[in-house]
Amino acid sequence: MNDKMAVRKQMKEKLSELSKPLYEDYSYKIAKLLFEDEDWKQAKVIGITVSKQPEVDTYQIIRKAWELGKQVVVPKCIPSKKQLTFRSLTEFSQLESVFYGLLEPIEALTTETSSKNIDLLIIPGLAYTTKGYRLGFGGGYYDRFLSDFTGQTLSLAFNFQVIPQFTVEEHDLPVLKIITNNEVMNTI
Repeated sequence: MNDKMAVRKQMKEKLSELSKPLYEDYSYKIAKLLFEDEDWKQAKVIGITVSKQPEVDTYQIIRKAWELGKQVVVPKCIPSKKQLTFRSLTEFSQLESVFYGLLEPIEALTTETSSKNIDLLIIPGLAYTTKGYRLGFGGGYYDRFLSDFTGQTLSLAFNFQVIPQFTVEEHDLPVLKIITNNEVMNTI
């Protein structure tokens, strides 16, 4: 088993052991730190996934962005091309369940937003290094999207998801910041 597969398996096990009260507490603390962050405060358009437990809860973050008048854009996967597009989301009823139970925007109810218009992209992952390299879920969608993305990037993670190292490949691009339930880590 290669390094990345082993880390993915190990992290999925750790995440599945997280109790509901701790999950809620950690997600709240992460959101609170995010809301105090300058990148968040300055961003007008925020790209973010709709979380699926045990990922850090993004529903409260999306609601807060709406309350603040920020535009929220969420990813839509194009499996045939292994690409992501981002579509504007103004209410949760504009989502539908797709493969693996992920929630994505309904194309007929949402409009596509250019990557150039996204000020802050909050990128999901399973594990991270302190240098900002992330281990995603294995599809490579975000690595391809990030190759020509010019906005700010950060990830939200439970503190145990930040590990000393794993194998980093040439195409892997680090996020600029990781916000955990304990701290804000600038990675460069």
